[in-house]
Amino acid sequence: MGTSRRTAPRFAAFLNAAAMHADNFDDTNPQAMAERNGGIHATAPVLAVALAVAEGRKASGRDLATALHAGIEIACRINHAIDARHYQGGFHATGTLSTFGAAAAAGMLTGLDREKIGHALAFAASAAGGVRQNFGSMVEILHPGLAAEAGVAAADLASRGLVGGADALGGRVGYFEAAGGGCDPDWLGRLGDPWAIVDPGMWIKPFPNGALTHPAMTGLMALRREHGFGAGEIASLSVRTNRRVLETLIHHDPKTVGEARFSMQFALALIAVEGRAGLAEFTEATLARSDIRRAMERVRFTAYEEPEADYTNMTTVLEVALVDGTRLPRRCDWAQGSTQSPMSFDEACGKFRQCTSFAGFPADSADALIDTVRDLESVDDAGRIARICQRDGERQ
Repeated sequence: MGTSRRTAPRFAAFLNAAAMHADNFDDTNPQAMAERNGGIHATAPVLAVALAVAEGRKASGRDLATALHAGIEIACRINHAIDARHYQGGFHATGTLSTFGAAAAAGMLTGLDREKIGHALAFAASAAGGVRQNFGSMVEILHPGLAAEAGVAAADLASRGLVGGADALGGRVGYFEAAGGGCDPDWLGRLGDPWAIVDPGMWIKPFPNGALTHPAMTGLMALRREHGFGAGEIASLSVRTNRRVLETLIHHDPKTVGEARFSMQFALALIAVEGRAGLAEFTEATLARSDIRRAMERVRFTAYEEPEADYTNMTTVLEVALVDGTRLPRRCDWAQGSTQSPMSFDEACGKFRQCTSFAGFPADSADALIDTVRDLESVDDAGRIARICQRDGERQ
């Protein structure tokens, strides 16, 4: 996307999925239960697969949308079903479980029947990978790409006669048992009832970094608007989350922009100093600035011992202490862009235009993409999206 370069569907899916996730600006489907963390960025790998396969097969926009929703649903519901040990033990759900959604989406667009999609999912069970120790590194950026490529390969091989083991997900030594220690089959029985994109919803990110920082960032922005203080007036900033969030945002003194995307300290320093946190702020130059570093040193990030009964798995408790002795508390259960505080279609388009402008992509092409997506189900050839993305791309 954004260039005139073409390659085979599996490699296009790999590159585009990695690109969609590279700035950590892709949407998130959260865990459905408050006692669990570990949301999933299923859209990037599944969408990259759906676009690549749909273009090659001249599928309609409606076919593209159907495969996209089915693939996202499968990835998200598997994430809700698999035992919490999967994420807590170190697996990155976006890299692992999205592989199943990517295989399903590719299989649908390829025209596989139920049996062959099962074989594609068996391939996915042996291909799914990705560990959280790579958070903040270049390898983590590749996780959605690897899931996407495996999904295309799974469907392709299944269409050519690949046969997998019976029940590669739920068998005694299948994926659920091996990678999680089991699963809750009730969540698998909820496929499409309701759709995961509706409940718990797909959260669109307002900031290009780890979503677990976003309630705190949203809350600090609100406090700044309400009280009008600047970074120089902050004596200290206390932020408390559940321990699972603390153990995920592992970069307390980031050395690279990749690490900074998983740093609560850097995220809040940006809001304190700049009052914003967009693509233009997540740079090596910003990370090295002395005022940002001083603000990071004032952030104290800890975990509360026991969550209150009405806490969500994202609940963040802030307290800003000003140099004049004033203390400003704020509890933040959700972030902007979440199901509880959603972006409108126009607001999502505004975010998209900011991204395309930052990348130097032509404004008329961005508008054409928005119009195409707005009426996707009436589009005869989903390959139109790829053609618009290629137009004048080498200007970047």
